[in-house]
Amino acid sequence: MITEIADAKKNLQHNGFLDISVDPSLDLFEAIENLKKKKNAIVLAHYYQEPDIQDIADYIGDSLGLSQQAAKTDADMIVFAGVHFMAETAKILSPQKKVLLPDLKAGCSLADNAPPELFKKFRDRYPDHIVISYINCSAGIKALSDIICTSSNAEKIIESVPRNQPIIFAPDRNLGAYLIKKTGRDMVLWNGACMVHEIFSLEKITKLKIRHPKAKVIAHPECEPAVLAIADYIGSTTGLLKFSQKDDAQEYIVVTETGILHQMQKENPAKTFIPAPPNNACACNNCPYMKLNTLEKLYLCMEYEQPEITMEENLRIAAKNPIERMLEISAQDGL
Repeated sequence: MITEIADAKKNLQHNGFLDISVDPSLDLFEAIENLKKKKNAIVLAHYYQEPDIQDIADYIGDSLGLSQQAAKTDADMIVFAGVHFMAETAKILSPQKKVLLPDLKAGCSLADNAPPELFKKFRDRYPDHIVISYINCSAGIKALSDIICTSSNAEKIIESVPRNQPIIFAPDRNLGAYLIKKTGRDMVLWNGACMVHEIFSLEKITKLKIRHPKAKVIAHPECEPAVLAIADYIGSTTGLLKFSQKDDAQEYIVVTETGILHQMQKENPAKTFIPAPPNNACACNNCPYMKLNTLEKLYLCMEYEQPEITMEENLRIAAKNPIERMLEISAQDGL
């Protein structure tokens, strides 16, 4: 066992996680709860995580809520069941805390679309513009930004900027196009997109709507414009969840990553939630990065306190300023 642990730590960067066998008789839920108490740890989970992880989490939310929780928690250890940029954000806001991510390879296709060195060249072409970046980006992009936003607060963030101030919006072109339509602002967009939200099939959703005529289509704003055009409601993951709770429809076609359906069904057991189909035969409406995290990896990272998120201090400080600006504006607007 000692040799296995040593090998797992040596190969951590290559594998992305601690590849250590777990006793199949171990009650992982109980073990994780015990580790929380022993290490004063908090588990933060995104809505797109697998159901078991959502059920063991201390807080489940979207990027805005998770950022707010990471900034105010008094835990000594933050275990982030999400993707890399989310854990980075927690470390940026709480540098004194140990921040763990169950699998370092839980990345983000949208964040990967915006390499900081290329984005800096793009930004420098528009010296009179301020940069508003969607939180789904690396610390390097955050450091090059003036304000960060999430899908929950993006409209309010943009409206907080004087109308005569030109804006670069990055990295999601679909969210940016949606916000241009909502706010009337003519923003310069970086050409990035989420692999999950771009894969939904307008044709298949339309056919699904014909088979379920009373179902409402609810969609995340990272989807392509043609899909958003047929949606009855557009919102962040938290927005979609709240809408499904308050709305009186009994059926919903949900156009976002399938992880959110777990909370929707828990909160509304009498309603029917239908995952929107992708434009091919694969299960591409599941984020492959989000699903890299498992209950076993969560337990192992808490037990051995690895993989840990670390960051150079100058990068952390540069990335912190635009995030704090976002949190200030959100607080002012009651978000």
